[in-house]
Amino acid sequence: MKKTVLLLFLMATVTVYGQKKNADTVEKEKITKLLDEWHAAAGRADFNAYFGKLTENSIFIGTDATENWNKKQFEAFSKPYFDKGKAWNFKALERNIFLSDDGKMAWFDELLDTQMKICRGSGVLEKINGKWMIRHYVLSTTVPNDVIDEVIKVKTPIEDKLIETLKKK
Repeated sequence: MKKTVLLLFLMATVTVYGQKKNADTVEKEKITKLLDEWHAAAGRADFNAYFGKLTENSIFIGTDATENWNKKQFEAFSKPYFDKGKAWNFKALERNIFLSDDGKMAWFDELLDTQMKICRGSGVLEKINGKWMIRHYVLSTTVPNDVIDEVIKVKTPIEDKLIETLKKK
């Protein structure tokens, strides 16, 4: 009897774990599709498709230290690029996606092939009314360690001024 109960318990545990794993896989596939479509919308300069994937209270942080925008600010910055029919064209080279235990939030990091060469994107998504939306996105350029000293030399005169301004706030 004890062996039967133990066997049934183990089978139920494996079944529940398998269902959770499969559900996570499905959600990660949905997120992958959303992010791929989001990047592709920018490549097509499809303003509505691109910004329609961001929550109304989303934040976009760009590669420049001054680029920390809410959705309205990011739309205003981006609109001229989209209107010219040439925004940016990012393609994922690698992506890692993680889900919260309750399945309502996700976060990710990705390496991107861009006109700036390899960039890193990371962000947070929220499931709203059953649909994944981008709530926070950070785009960063990558700098190979072998050339960081050269990059610092180029950045120093520009960013020293910004550092002083930010320290005064």
